[in-house]
Amino acid sequence: MALAAGASGTAIAVTGTDDGEGQAKGAGADQARTAALAVTGGGRANSVERDAEDGASWEVEVTRPDGQRVDVRLDDRLELVVVEADYEAPDGDE
Repeated sequence: MALAAGASGTAIAVTGTDDGEGQAKGAGADQARTAALAVTGGGRANSVERDAEDGASWEVEVTRPDGQRVDVRLDDRLELVVVEADYEAPDGDE
């Protein structure tokens, strides 16, 4: 497990997964999850990861209430950077 400092100085834990991506835990990850669900109008947050794409700091994979899966990318202030369709296959293979 690795620890990283969030923008607010709160430590977050990142755990590895089979695909090499890290699942973020802690207060910062919880805040990112809440912000992403506000962007999508609800649904289920499937994963929260630290991100470095498109100027984002957080990537939250969300299944919207209509069943569509999207990646919500947020900056350090938890403001929306972009929402992208999630084209990942169900088993994690792209």
